[in-house]
Amino acid sequence: MSFSSSIKKELNKNSNLAKKEVVKQELIGYLISANTSIINEKEIKFSTESDYNINRFSKLLDNLNINHKIDMSGKSFIITAKIKDIPSIEIKEKLNEELYRAIIRGAFMGSGSMNNPEKEYHLEIDLRDENNVNKLKQILETLGLKVKTFQKSIYIKEGEEISKFLALIGANQAVMKFEDIRIQKEMRGKVNRLVNCKTANLSKTINASVEQISAIKKLQETGKFQKLDENLKEIAMLRLENPDMPLIELGKLLKNPIGKSGVNYRLKKIMEIADGKI
Repeated sequence: MSFSSSIKKELNKNSNLAKKEVVKQELIGYLISANTSIINEKEIKFSTESDYNINRFSKLLDNLNINHKIDMSGKSFIITAKIKDIPSIEIKEKLNEELYRAIIRGAFMGSGSMNNPEKEYHLEIDLRDENNVNKLKQILETLGLKVKTFQKSIYIKEGEEISKFLALIGANQAVMKFEDIRIQKEMRGKVNRLVNCKTANLSKTINASVEQISAIKKLQETGKFQKLDENLKEIAMLRLENPDMPLIELGKLLKNPIGKSGVNYRLKKIMEIADGKI
């Protein structure tokens, strides 16, 4: 089951049908969705392939005593009802938060979708016209959500805002599942960044070590190695014996241990001698 379907399944199970005004506003949410059309200004038609969705819409109509019929067309369920029996198909101004939530819930049920959050964060609601897009955007912003619009769609790509949206429409189980996925993704991201950082540091250490060993072997081949100071010979031999060891660890192996900067100074001096700079 897709993440979108699991959200709609959960919302379909939510009762919250005791208050008639809440039911009306959720129905309006459905009616402004892109999956609803008006036929000859006489009928409204809602189509969906989701049985959870069609059940919810039918419950709303039954609750308001609105006659309707359900048909099948291919894989789609289709509900039709007379416009004259519908209390309203417009979003009213200055409603309370409970009613705003109902409109949003209906709009998402009607034509909302959400990608698998394991792959990417993207929640979207497609509406019948841009006027309703603007109205719904204003409602969502009034309730503290940050959303974006494109033509006849409203969408959210930020994880935190999606979580707030799901909580807003009452999909509490979906919130918990989504947050669990978010946490896992963030942890994987931190681990990957840490691994990449360590890999980068290791690459730098190896690259530097290759250059140092090359310089030491050059000195040995030209007979200049024996002319080095004892402290340079000592660090040179340790580097040959421990090609991938960090400088700080090399310093601890010396007869008279020194720090990272001291080791770096000696190895740089060996490379300069090998290059003829000293």
